[in-house]
Amino acid sequence: MNQMAKTDFNRPVAFFDFDGTLTTKDSLMPFLKFVVGKPVYYIKLFAISPVLIAYFLKLIRNDVTKQLVLKWYLSGYPIDELFNLGSRFSQEIIPSMLRVEGVERLKWHQQQGHECVLVSASLDVYLSSWVKRENINALLSSQLAVREDCITGKLEGGNCFGEHKAQRILKWLNGRLPPFIYAYGDSKGDEPMLILANEGFLFNKKQGFIKIKG
Repeated sequence: MNQMAKTDFNRPVAFFDFDGTLTTKDSLMPFLKFVVGKPVYYIKLFAISPVLIAYFLKLIRNDVTKQLVLKWYLSGYPIDELFNLGSRFSQEIIPSMLRVEGVERLKWHQQQGHECVLVSASLDVYLSSWVKRENINALLSSQLAVREDCITGKLEGGNCFGEHKAQRILKWLNGRLPPFIYAYGDSKGDEPMLILANEGFLFNKKQGFIKIKG
Protein backbone atom coordinates (compact mmCIF):
# COMPACT_ATOMS: atom_id res chain seq x y z
CA MET A 1 0.00 0.00 0.00
CA ASN A 2 1.07 3.59 -0.58
CA GLN A 3 2.52 5.42 2.37
CA MET A 4 0.19 8.06 3.76
CA ALA A 5 2.17 9.73 6.50
CA LYS A 6 0.69 12.29 8.87
CA THR A 7 1.04 15.68 7.24
CA ASP A 8 1.12 19.32 8.34
CA PHE A 9 -0.60 21.64 5.89
CA ASN A 10 0.82 24.70 7.61
CA ARG A 11 4.04 23.93 5.72
CA PRO A 12 4.78 24.21 2.00
CA VAL A 13 4.51 20.97 0.03
CA ALA A 14 6.81 19.76 -2.77
CA PHE A 15 5.53 17.06 -5.13
CA PHE A 16 8.14 15.06 -7.05
CA ASP A 17 7.84 12.74 -10.02
CA PHE A 18 10.29 9.82 -9.83
CA ASP A 19 11.38 8.41 -13.22
CA GLY A 20 13.38 11.00 -15.15
CA THR A 21 13.07 13.58 -12.36
CA LEU A 22 14.74 11.98 -9.37
CA THR A 23 16.32 9.29 -11.58
CA THR A 24 18.15 9.44 -14.90
CA LYS A 25 16.00 6.74 -16.49
CA ASP A 26 12.89 4.60 -16.16
CA SER A 27 12.91 2.29 -13.15
CA LEU A 28 10.22 -0.25 -14.05
CA MET A 29 12.12 -2.33 -16.61
CA PRO A 30 15.28 -2.52 -14.43
CA PHE A 31 13.03 -3.70 -11.58
CA LEU A 32 11.48 -6.42 -13.76
CA LYS A 33 14.97 -7.55 -14.77
CA PHE A 34 15.96 -7.61 -11.07
CA VAL A 35 12.93 -9.77 -10.23
CA VAL A 36 13.09 -12.39 -12.98
CA GLY A 37 16.83 -12.35 -13.81
CA LYS A 38 18.54 -11.38 -17.07
CA PRO A 39 17.89 -14.55 -19.17
CA VAL A 40 14.15 -14.66 -18.44
CA TYR A 41 13.88 -10.88 -18.73
CA TYR A 42 15.26 -10.80 -22.27
CA ILE A 43 13.25 -13.84 -23.40
CA LYS A 44 10.06 -12.19 -22.18
CA LEU A 45 11.12 -8.85 -23.64
CA PHE A 46 11.49 -10.43 -27.07
CA ALA A 47 8.11 -12.13 -26.76
CA ILE A 48 6.33 -8.90 -25.83
CA SER A 49 8.25 -6.69 -28.28
CA PRO A 50 5.25 -6.30 -30.67
CA VAL A 51 3.30 -4.64 -27.84
CA LEU A 52 6.19 -2.30 -27.04
CA ILE A 53 6.60 -1.37 -30.71
CA ALA A 54 2.88 -0.61 -30.92
CA TYR A 55 3.22 1.60 -27.85
CA PHE A 56 6.15 3.58 -29.31
CA LEU A 57 4.12 4.02 -32.50
CA LYS A 58 1.31 5.38 -30.29
CA LEU A 59 -1.06 2.60 -31.30
CA ILE A 60 -1.61 1.46 -27.68
CA ARG A 61 -2.18 3.66 -24.64
CA ASN A 62 0.42 3.94 -21.88
CA ASP A 63 -1.77 2.31 -19.24
CA VAL A 64 -2.78 -0.62 -21.48
CA THR A 65 0.85 -1.31 -22.43
CA LYS A 66 1.98 -1.15 -18.83
CA GLN A 67 -0.60 -3.66 -17.61
CA LEU A 68 0.27 -6.07 -20.43
CA VAL A 69 3.95 -5.85 -19.47
CA LEU A 70 3.18 -6.31 -15.77
CA LYS A 71 0.96 -9.31 -16.45
CA TRP A 72 3.63 -10.91 -18.65
CA TYR A 73 6.39 -10.48 -16.06
CA LEU A 74 4.74 -10.51 -12.64
CA SER A 75 1.42 -12.35 -12.80
CA GLY A 76 1.29 -14.99 -10.06
CA TYR A 77 4.13 -13.59 -7.92
CA PRO A 78 3.33 -13.55 -4.17
CA ILE A 79 2.94 -9.94 -3.10
CA ASP A 80 5.09 -10.37 0.02
CA GLU A 81 7.94 -11.78 -2.06
CA LEU A 82 7.67 -8.86 -4.46
CA PHE A 83 7.82 -6.30 -1.64
CA ASN A 84 10.95 -8.05 -0.32
CA LEU A 85 12.53 -7.91 -3.78
CA GLY A 86 11.41 -4.29 -4.07
CA SER A 87 13.15 -3.43 -0.81
CA ARG A 88 16.37 -4.97 -2.12
CA PHE A 89 16.00 -3.18 -5.46
CA SER A 90 15.52 0.17 -3.76
CA GLN A 91 18.66 -0.36 -1.70
CA GLU A 92 20.93 -2.03 -4.28
CA ILE A 93 19.90 -0.55 -7.64
CA ILE A 94 18.04 2.75 -7.25
CA PRO A 95 21.03 4.66 -5.76
CA SER A 96 22.94 4.17 -9.04
CA MET A 97 19.98 5.58 -11.02
CA LEU A 98 19.51 8.83 -9.10
CA ARG A 99 19.74 12.21 -10.80
CA VAL A 100 21.96 14.57 -8.83
CA GLU A 101 19.94 17.68 -9.71
CA GLY A 102 16.67 16.07 -8.62
CA VAL A 103 18.03 14.75 -5.34
CA GLU A 104 19.51 18.17 -4.58
CA ARG A 105 16.08 19.75 -5.01
CA LEU A 106 14.52 17.11 -2.77
CA LYS A 107 17.14 17.60 -0.05
CA TRP A 108 16.75 21.38 -0.21
CA HIS A 109 13.00 21.13 0.41
CA GLN A 110 13.58 18.73 3.29
CA GLN A 111 16.13 21.11 4.82
CA GLN A 112 13.56 23.91 4.61
CA GLY A 113 11.11 21.74 6.55
CA HIS A 114 8.71 21.33 3.63
CA GLU A 115 6.44 18.33 3.20
CA CYS A 116 7.81 16.16 0.38
CA VAL A 117 5.56 13.78 -1.58
CA LEU A 118 6.56 11.32 -4.29
CA VAL A 119 3.95 11.08 -7.08
CA SER A 120 4.85 8.35 -9.55
CA ALA A 121 3.52 5.93 -12.14
CA SER A 122 6.16 3.49 -10.88
CA LEU A 123 5.26 0.72 -8.46
CA ASP A 124 4.78 0.92 -4.72
CA VAL A 125 6.46 -2.48 -4.25
CA TYR A 126 9.86 -0.81 -4.56
CA LEU A 127 9.11 2.89 -4.08
CA SER A 128 7.66 2.38 -0.60
CA SER A 129 11.03 1.22 0.73
CA TRP A 130 12.90 4.03 -1.00
CA VAL A 131 10.46 6.67 0.28
CA LYS A 132 10.86 5.41 3.84
CA ARG A 133 14.65 5.34 3.56
CA GLU A 134 14.76 8.90 2.20
CA ASN A 135 12.36 10.28 4.83
CA ILE A 136 9.81 11.39 2.25
CA ASN A 137 6.49 12.22 3.83
CA ALA A 138 4.09 10.36 1.52
CA LEU A 139 3.91 8.18 -1.57
CA LEU A 140 1.25 8.38 -4.28
CA SER A 141 2.04 5.75 -6.89
CA SER A 142 0.73 2.93 -9.04
CA GLN A 143 -0.21 -0.17 -7.06
CA LEU A 144 -0.34 -3.78 -8.19
CA ALA A 145 -3.68 -5.53 -7.87
CA VAL A 146 -3.63 -8.64 -5.70
CA ARG A 147 -5.82 -11.74 -5.58
CA GLU A 148 -5.25 -14.40 -2.93
CA ASP A 149 -1.94 -12.75 -1.98
CA CYS A 150 -0.59 -12.99 -5.55
CA ILE A 151 -0.11 -10.37 -8.29
CA THR A 152 -2.77 -10.40 -11.01
CA GLY A 153 -0.77 -8.25 -13.41
CA LYS A 154 -3.32 -5.44 -13.26
CA LEU A 155 -3.08 -2.07 -11.52
CA GLU A 156 -5.26 -1.27 -8.53
CA GLY A 157 -6.86 2.13 -9.03
CA GLY A 158 -5.24 2.86 -12.37
CA ASN A 159 -1.88 4.09 -13.61
CA CYS A 160 -0.63 7.13 -11.65
CA PHE A 161 0.20 9.08 -14.80
CA GLY A 162 -0.97 12.32 -16.41
CA GLU A 163 -4.34 13.53 -15.14
CA HIS A 164 -4.39 10.66 -12.66
CA LYS A 165 -1.43 12.26 -10.85
CA ALA A 166 -3.38 15.46 -10.35
CA GLN A 167 -6.41 13.49 -9.15
CA ARG A 168 -4.32 11.57 -6.63
CA ILE A 169 -2.82 14.80 -5.32
CA LEU A 170 -6.21 16.46 -4.92
CA LYS A 171 -7.52 13.39 -3.10
CA TRP A 172 -4.48 13.44 -0.80
CA LEU A 173 -4.92 17.16 -0.08
CA ASN A 174 -8.58 16.45 0.75
CA GLY A 175 -9.69 20.06 0.30
CA ARG A 176 -6.84 21.49 2.36
CA LEU A 177 -4.53 24.10 0.87
CA PRO A 178 -0.86 24.36 1.91
CA PRO A 179 0.63 27.89 2.01
CA PHE A 180 2.74 27.10 -1.07
CA ILE A 181 2.98 24.16 -3.49
CA TYR A 182 6.03 23.16 -5.55
CA ALA A 183 6.05 20.42 -8.19
CA TYR A 184 8.82 18.77 -10.22
CA GLY A 185 8.55 16.61 -13.33
CA ASP A 186 10.25 15.79 -16.61
CA SER A 187 7.55 15.02 -19.17
CA LYS A 188 4.10 15.94 -20.48
CA GLY A 189 2.70 13.26 -18.21
CA ASP A 190 3.68 15.49 -15.27
CA GLU A 191 2.08 18.69 -16.56
CA PRO A 192 -1.31 18.14 -14.84
CA MET A 193 0.61 17.90 -11.54
CA LEU A 194 2.71 20.98 -12.32
CA ILE A 195 -0.40 23.03 -13.09
CA LEU A 196 -1.61 22.49 -9.51
CA ALA A 197 1.54 24.08 -8.10
CA ASN A 198 2.40 27.68 -7.31
CA GLU A 199 5.79 26.92 -8.84
CA GLY A 200 6.22 24.06 -11.30
CA PHE A 201 9.55 22.86 -12.70
CA LEU A 202 10.21 20.62 -15.71
CA PHE A 203 13.60 18.92 -16.08
CA ASN A 204 15.52 19.44 -19.31
CA LYS A 205 18.81 17.58 -19.91
CA LYS A 206 20.47 20.69 -21.36
CA GLN A 207 19.16 23.29 -18.92
CA GLY A 208 18.25 21.37 -15.77
CA PHE A 209 15.01 22.32 -13.99
CA ILE A 210 13.13 25.02 -15.86
CA LYS A 211 10.33 26.91 -14.15
CA ILE A 212 7.21 26.59 -16.29
CA LYS A 213 4.79 28.07 -13.77
CA GLY A 214 5.09 30.68 -11.05
